[in-house]
Amino acid sequence: MPLLGLLLFGQLKIKMKKIKIIFLAFLVFNFSIFANAKNTPESFADLAEKLMPSVVNISTTQTVVTNVNPFPFEFPPGSPFEDMFKEFGTPQKRKASALGSGFIIDAKGIVVTNNHVIKGADDIMVTVNGEKEYEAKIIGSDPLSDLAVLEIQSKDKFIPVKFGNSDKARIGDWVLAIGNPFGFGGTVTSGIISARNRSIGLARYEDYIQTDASINQGNSGGPLFDMNGDVIGINTAILGREGSIGIGFAIPSNSAKKVISQLIEFGETKRGWLGVRIQIVTKEIADVEKLDKPRGALIASVAKNSPSDKAGIKAGDIILEFDGTLIKEMKELPRIVAQTEVGKTVKVKVWRNGKEITKKITLGRLETSEDFKAEKKEKTDPNISEIKNLKISVRVLSKKDIEDRNLPKDSSGLIITNIQQDSPINFLKVNNIIIEAQKKKIRSVKDFEKIISDVLQSNEKTMLIAIYNNQNQRRYIGVKLD
Repeated sequence: MPLLGLLLFGQLKIKMKKIKIIFLAFLVFNFSIFANAKNTPESFADLAEKLMPSVVNISTTQTVVTNVNPFPFEFPPGSPFEDMFKEFGTPQKRKASALGSGFIIDAKGIVVTNNHVIKGADDIMVTVNGEKEYEAKIIGSDPLSDLAVLEIQSKDKFIPVKFGNSDKARIGDWVLAIGNPFGFGGTVTSGIISARNRSIGLARYEDYIQTDASINQGNSGGPLFDMNGDVIGINTAILGREGSIGIGFAIPSNSAKKVISQLIEFGETKRGWLGVRIQIVTKEIADVEKLDKPRGALIASVAKNSPSDKAGIKAGDIILEFDGTLIKEMKELPRIVAQTEVGKTVKVKVWRNGKEITKKITLGRLETSEDFKAEKKEKTDPNISEIKNLKISVRVLSKKDIEDRNLPKDSSGLIITNIQQDSPINFLKVNNIIIEAQKKKIRSVKDFEKIISDVLQSNEKTMLIAIYNNQNQRRYIGVKLD
């Protein structure tokens, strides 16, 4: 064979080998896709059918008191007779209702749900599997984690579900949510885990699982299941007031289990307590402290006679490790400390003056600490009033507020101090000021409650309010009242 022919034949053989390799790679790739596709559930029907009897619908009622004007007329705002005739207002009681979800964890009828589902309830009714309705009582509740445990008042036996290991749940894993959205009990939705360790500012201890499984009002307290049928999360919040937009949040099961077991055993929580105020370690702080990178939790202050104070912890220290666990971010520390047994002596590694040192700290109990008592006292400020219909807390606008915010001197209204997650105006912000309702100027909490009462007795059930936002911009807001 001529030399040229041999060369061409050799090149052809090389090309054929390459084609074979490419073809084989193609086959492997497609087989991989096929194999992965087979992991996608063809149906959730069998799993849903198995889990439905363990998921409950929760309905609550509570008594709301409002003042009603007995006269067929009103005096204009600012009238000298206005306050005098307010005294003749008669308190009127009415029943307000709320809906939520939960799940059974014990055959005796022990139910887990969110604290905000049952908060302030006079009566709690639980419907099992969309069929039989039972009365339930509260065993214990915890506002800090937004968890509550109920007991069904019946000798019937129930079908429980068990908790899974939420730490093993990965972004992209399939999940199933079952609950009572908008009163439509037994609703099943599916999705994936979208993100882990989310903080959204709703509770003290947050490391939420984010999911795109459809979650709406009424899903609160319901379970988020993995494909084994284990509870890996408690559905708690959504982004957006009108309904699901594919961003929902669930408390991880591993964070919830200890709280739930304590509520069952003691009726309350017993959290570990260090007695420090902490803040984020920024890049600038890390540079100044000669720390390799921003990590840990910077101690801003130490409570006198606290466990940290007794152990020699100082303001300016950076906690790098707690009881063998590295603290990567500041937000991790409160949760880890809270989950640690009260009275346990732990090793804490801190960064001080460019060196790593170890301290031994015997943990106190958060709930009995002076820090916690002072915090609760702040929240129960007698100047703060709760507007139950709107699920907000407010205080009257003061002269100092007017000066500090540079408002018109004749301004009056109510400053919002707290907004519950399920409030009909949860799109507003703390420190927004309610200045008008139904085009009437607001001077007191009674003014506002009177207008709300009038709206509730009307056919429209809709109220127009005017606010100053946090930039002192005036805005009108339409509010639908239940």
